[in-house]
Amino acid sequence: MANHFKTLSVAMAFALATPALAQDTTPPAAASEPAETPIGETYVAETYGAWEMQCIRTEDGFDPCQLYQLLKTSDGTPLAEISMFALPAGQPAAAGATILTPLETLLSQMLSISFNGNEARRYPFTFCNSVGCVVRAGFTAEDIDSMKTGTSAVLSLVPMVAPDQTVDSVIGLEGFADGYAAVSAANAASSAAAAAAAGVTPGAEAPATAPADAPTPRP
Repeated sequence: MANHFKTLSVAMAFALATPALAQDTTPPAAASEPAETPIGETYVAETYGAWEMQCIRTEDGFDPCQLYQLLKTSDGTPLAEISMFALPAGQPAAAGATILTPLETLLSQMLSISFNGNEARRYPFTFCNSVGCVVRAGFTAEDIDSMKTGTSAVLSLVPMVAPDQTVDSVIGLEGFADGYAAVSAANAASSAAAAAAAGVTPGAEAPATAPADAPTPRP
């Protein structure tokens, strides 16, 4: 996944003025079966419309999964990556998302997401590394329902090279409802199996797939 961002900073700048140059934006090859994937590597378990159900191969077979989509601008230039997962009950948010953007993103303007044409919500950046800049967003149950039944969602960011402009990408919602249900079911099953293997009573502790510092939804 990180391969898409080796040239994204330059590509985003070109996207503001000219059509994107021809480039290979095909996602890295992923194994179709967990058994073919080395321990610790990601594989595509299933595809649901615009979304991939990506899982990490683990030694014990209790593979954590998430929904993934590569987001592009209208001319096909890769702009961001979004990965989503349900959070256990009792968290401030119903679901969490990790969003990766190019390094040349103007962090002070934050990242915006609008569901079905409603007023956009802004999310601050958490950190940047050599690959890109990361937003850890929390989505409410209402947000998830909007993605399940809605027709459009738009992610927007401001490039550092053009602080007076915004670059948008449509988040494809086709297949989201089925994919989200499949990821949630797979993670619940993995957590239950892991708890049973460890001799832990189901429900005695939060699922192992939930992050320790789950993101909080933005107003």
